[in-house]
Amino acid sequence: MKLDKNTVAKRYGKALYELAAEKGQVEDIYQKLLVLREIFEAAPDLGDILSDRRLNMQEKRSIMDELVKNFDGMIYNALEVIFQYGRMYDLLLIIDEYEKRYDESMGVLLGSITTAIPLKKEQKTKLTTNIAQKFGYKIANLQEKVDPAIVGGIIVETNGKVIDGSLKTRIENLRNELSK
Repeated sequence: MKLDKNTVAKRYGKALYELAAEKGQVEDIYQKLLVLREIFEAAPDLGDILSDRRLNMQEKRSIMDELVKNFDGMIYNALEVIFQYGRMYDLLLIIDEYEKRYDESMGVLLGSITTAIPLKKEQKTKLTTNIAQKFGYKIANLQEKVDPAIVGGIIVETNGKVIDGSLKTRIENLRNELSK
């Protein structure tokens, strides 16, 4: 049975995070993963090239040797395992999973906020502080999205939860109530 990308990413990311925590290297590994992310974002096809059949194993090995020469220890070993199992195309998802665990351990809440118009800096600061407190985190790192279709208000998405305080939803709910 072939596992889907998200399952693979969760398993590898979790294993790497737990090993890093056990060895007291969580921050060091995180910083190295950020470097890896930059490499893979700069060359978006790299993961696919190292995983699919475009190149023979010798050609892939040559590219892989060039990649891993900049890393040692846990990152080197993780890259080799991921390569051996033909999962290099999942590397960015694995890094994302590690980062989620890292942020969680640092008390950082990840998510997004959607507003009809861009928030002023002080509004965003106050909002992120309140959301972090509401969910029991030290700070919130929320990506801001602007969607005029929500008319007004705000939509917060984090930890698999959605808090919809948009005017569009309120109007739709009122319309539904009135049509009963």
